[in-house]
Amino acid sequence: MAKIDPNNLTGPQKAAIFLMLMGEEFTSQVYKYLDEEDIKRIGIEMAKIDYVPAEAIRKVLEEANIEAKEMLGDLSPSPDEFLKQSLIKAYGDKGKELYEEIKKEIGPGTFKKLRKLDSKTIASFLANEHPQTIAIILAHLDPEISGQVLQHLPEKIRAEVLVRIALLTKIDPEIVQEISDALEEELQSIGGALGKKVGGAEKAAEILAHASRELEDELLTEIEDENPDLAEEIRKYLFTFEDFLKVDDFAIQTLLREISTDDLKLALRGASEEVKEKFFRNMSKRAADLIKEELEMMGPVRVTEVEKAQQNIIKTAKKLEQEGKIILSRGEEELV
Repeated sequence: MAKIDPNNLTGPQKAAIFLMLMGEEFTSQVYKYLDEEDIKRIGIEMAKIDYVPAEAIRKVLEEANIEAKEMLGDLSPSPDEFLKQSLIKAYGDKGKELYEEIKKEIGPGTFKKLRKLDSKTIASFLANEHPQTIAIILAHLDPEISGQVLQHLPEKIRAEVLVRIALLTKIDPEIVQEISDALEEELQSIGGALGKKVGGAEKAAEILAHASRELEDELLTEIEDENPDLAEEIRKYLFTFEDFLKVDDFAIQTLLREISTDDLKLALRGASEEVKEKFFRNMSKRAADLIKEELEMMGPVRVTEVEKAQQNIIKTAKKLEQEGKIILSRGEEELV
């Protein structure tokens, strides 16, 4: 099932969550104003959802300018059942057909099991399969996962797999089911050998966040000597832009004097309302009003640009902390 990242929600994911919050009746009426392709895009995301964290719900409601605290609990209805019932309410028998088409595009249940595995594990599992079989399977997984799996496949078959994916058009459902059945047997025979990802840079950062600052610096310096990219990846998870909520006003004011306005605007574009307000109240009213106005007028921005701007600001904050000019509070760390 799809993992929902509250900080990186896609348009179809936001639409799926919002419609589920509003209920079947509302959703069935909305469907009537959408074309089938849009319904399928939203439906595919809805059917892939396993669990929606409260933070994702809050962000969707904020973006829709809805204040509904009673709606901030985790969604309890089955997304799959919700999709089916809302489509039937909107289109009757035609809704059933749309639902079945969406389910076919997602693929059988075995493909959902693969989505829960680490990309390296999936690549190892598929390495000895025929390139056409691999292409069909990757075409049914999320593009992000498939891209990672492709990187870990043997070099001699990568290009052929990609070509076969590009040449895929309509696939006979019976062939997809046969592949699914074969995969299911292999998964069951291997059993616990296929483990979920339990480590990674994010987990390392989560563990390191509970250590002292001295140990953090010491270990990251050692890692950087051996693997600079890994050290940078861990640093990205150690302090996020949302963590500025925990930083005192003096530190924010000091930071604002050291960063560019362009970086600030881009960074705030992808920040929560609380973080935006944190920065605005530490600026002059004139400066805050100017940035607010520019944010309202700003067109669509790539997520990568927003993340880069946020990382630039975080790096500046870390530098100021190393110089002893500010303190970045972390977790339950006590200050004296």
